[in-house]
Amino acid sequence: MVTDQRTSARKILKVRAVLAMEGQAPVQGRTSDVGTNGVCMTVPHPLQTGQTGQAGFDLLVDGHPFALHARVKVMYCIFSNGEFKAGLQFMHLDLNSMSQLSRFLR
Repeated sequence: MVTDQRTSARKILKVRAVLAMEGQAPVQGRTSDVGTNGVCMTVPHPLQTGQTGQAGFDLLVDGHPFALHARVKVMYCIFSNGEFKAGLQFMHLDLNSMSQLSRFLR
């Protein structure tokens, strides 16, 4: 049994995303949900738990797109429906990104 380690509320967010893990070429992915502490994303290849990198995706905040770019750490990666589902924890989000994210999550 897997316990849900999320510490914040999540909101469904299905948008294109880019994920660049350290030492690897960026890959296209899709977000499935986002919260104040992280994002769940589907990617074409498996990721190692503990790996770090850079994630980027757009949030629609008050009718305007906001490009969120964040350092992330892989918390889990599972194979699901023919793709890999990765839970990514935000690391050191800047103040502007945090405030835009909390406005999006309202």
